[in-house]
Amino acid sequence: MDRAAAVPLAELLDERRYLLDVACWMLGSAGAAEHVVDETYRRWYGLPDAARGRIEVPRSWLAKTAGGICLGRLTGPGRLDDTPGTAGSADRLRNAGRPATTLLVDAAGHGVHVRRPQPVTAYRHDVLARAVRDACAAQDAGLLVSLLAPDATALFDGGGKVRALARPVHGRRQVAASLLGLLALRPRTTLTAHSVNGRTGLVARYDHQVAAVISLTVTDRRITCVLIVLNPDKLRSWNRAPGSPR
Repeated sequence: MDRAAAVPLAELLDERRYLLDVACWMLGSAGAAEHVVDETYRRWYGLPDAARGRIEVPRSWLAKTAGGICLGRLTGPGRLDDTPGTAGSADRLRNAGRPATTLLVDAAGHGVHVRRPQPVTAYRHDVLARAVRDACAAQDAGLLVSLLAPDATALFDGGGKVRALARPVHGRRQVAASLLGLLALRPRTTLTAHSVNGRTGLVARYDHQVAAVISLTVTDRRITCVLIVLNPDKLRSWNRAPGSPR
């Protein structure tokens, strides 16, 4: 699923919840189900790009793989690689949950040149961030493209735990397409401006739970880099109830 048009956020979350339900039903443990689903996505990202592209219904492949992992756990230890066609793939992405800084380093390896940000006022940054929110809410590709630099880059940090884009997206039109696809406002999905790392960013919620946090880098009055955090582990602090222990 390495295309510029990302899977809608609501679909990503429904898919993960479905896999968790399947694994929990089979194993009877929410904690074990989390491990199974994490392993399922590691196997998904362990496939070669061409092999992933040939899978017509990813949810079916993921459900079958999760079921195979559960059966392996139920029938004995050391059976996590018994799903057909995925032997050894669990070892390929053990570091899938990398922090955002490592994402930027990885982007450089794919030819991404993130320019050093020039000073921009907080007001200007806020205006641009809110304009991005409005463009995504209206699914206005023309407006969104106009806010992005020609060499804009989008980085998706799914941590190997959701079926997000695995590679950086380059170019203003491709970045706009990926954002509009991901942030299509399906029922029960909202998008708001919110402080992210000290500057205005965007927070997407699904069923009142934070599902994505988006930070923006602005250079020369245009957005040059968009970092979308989708990793459920990194979003837990956003979803804690006020006053709950950290």
